[in-house]
Amino acid sequence: MIPFNAVMERERAAQLSPVVLAFVGDAAYSLYVRESLVFSSDHKTGMLQKLSAAQVSAKGQAALFSKIEEKLTEEEREIFLRGRNAKKPTKSKHASVAEYNLSTGLEAVVGFLYLAGEYARIAQLLSEGL
Repeated sequence: MIPFNAVMERERAAQLSPVVLAFVGDAAYSLYVRESLVFSSDHKTGMLQKLSAAQVSAKGQAALFSKIEEKLTEEEREIFLRGRNAKKPTKSKHASVAEYNLSTGLEAVVGFLYLAGEYARIAQLLSEGL
């Protein structure tokens, strides 16, 4: 079994399927949002879930991406485009196709950074947009 928060070589992480990167990025982004809410408020779990769901949704992630798009490096932008353009196995129930594609691209970037151990970079990007 691999240790929690194991770091993958950057080149290997960059070569993963963008849908796999988005799979990991979805979880890492959700955890980031949940931790941020817990550290910054004293809400009960029901309210934390409601606040979290608004940010972790495809609509919320698409809005976040519009705030941080200009801050992406060239490498991050390439991964975003791969994620945005990837054929996805599911569709969003509550967001447009464009919002869903933007959110998948953002998740791919977060997944890449997470697997590469770039936690400070994740915090830098996400804290500017939240």
